[in-house]
Amino acid sequence: MDDIAALPADAAPDTTESDPMAMLRRLARGFVPDFTARAAGRAVTARVSAPARLHFGFLDLNFSLGRRFVGLGMAVDAPATVLSLARAPAGSLTAEGPESERAHAHLARLVAEHGTRSGFRLTIERAIPPHAGLGSGTQLALAVAAAYAALEAPAAEATHLARELGRAERSAIGFAAFRAGGVVLDGGRGPATEVPPIVSRLPFPDDWRVLLIFDGARVGVHGEAERAAFATLPPFPEEASAALCRLVLVRALPALAEADFPAFAAVIGELQARVGDHFAPAQGGRFASADVAEVLAWLGAEGHAGLGQTSWGPTGFCLVADAAAAERLAETARRRYAHRPQLSFAVVRGRNTGARITVR
Repeated sequence: MDDIAALPADAAPDTTESDPMAMLRRLARGFVPDFTARAAGRAVTARVSAPARLHFGFLDLNFSLGRRFVGLGMAVDAPATVLSLARAPAGSLTAEGPESERAHAHLARLVAEHGTRSGFRLTIERAIPPHAGLGSGTQLALAVAAAYAALEAPAAEATHLARELGRAERSAIGFAAFRAGGVVLDGGRGPATEVPPIVSRLPFPDDWRVLLIFDGARVGVHGEAERAAFATLPPFPEEASAALCRLVLVRALPALAEADFPAFAAVIGELQARVGDHFAPAQGGRFASADVAEVLAWLGAEGHAGLGQTSWGPTGFCLVADAAAAERLAETARRRYAHRPQLSFAVVRGRNTGARITVR
């Protein structure tokens, strides 16, 4: 069994096609593995585990400098999308499990574009909740593409697969989470951008934790409503964009590199407040869920600064400096909001590695 995991973006150039480390480096550079002759001739099953991501917010929604959707986000170790793709009799193409309809559509599109030497049975064991602000669509598409590439070895680059499967329309933070994890600064889209570049990637400190706040009764803005929101929201003030870029470059990223939790959390909280207020007309307030907003207000009153909503929500988050404090906070929240069954809480780690791909 070959266990293939993504490496950081600065991995060295590959040596030979038969070298396992060379394949790891190819995966790190291109998101999707090219197993060529080594595995394609004998592999019958590929299993992929892809991490959720948090999107902390866009830094420059003014767009006057020619780039759109510059943003900051990170990978987390849960929830995750886990799926397996197995060979099946020729002509058979099936999918089962959560989000199987979307996954089947991705697989069918890849087969139609690149062909196949067999049928496939796709099993989704677990799926990131859809439309919850956790990057479920991108992780599902990339997991399917990675599993297909592991078995069929198509000559396809990540940028091609991104366009083909309709991902990275605005943000590449989900791609970066799949590739190598960590906290990433997305360089946004320029006039000729295919997949936005990642201009910074730093590890999330091992001691830090994230408290996730789920609202099972709501979904975030998505699809046509999301596109309409971006088309109709007023321009973001240039001075506000400049201030957010300065905060991230001069305070947040150095604080992250030095494991300065208070400084990093403060910037994330300020970024969330400014961006949330900008999107309020499209989502009904600074945060999409009134229940999550109430929890975040309580956490703020308790002295927590790194608060917000990932992407369009409704999932909220609170950065916490250590594991014990995070578990205590989660337990307190569960007791406090026990009368709100739609709310649930989970303590997660940052994930500093990308998707894990196992081939048999």
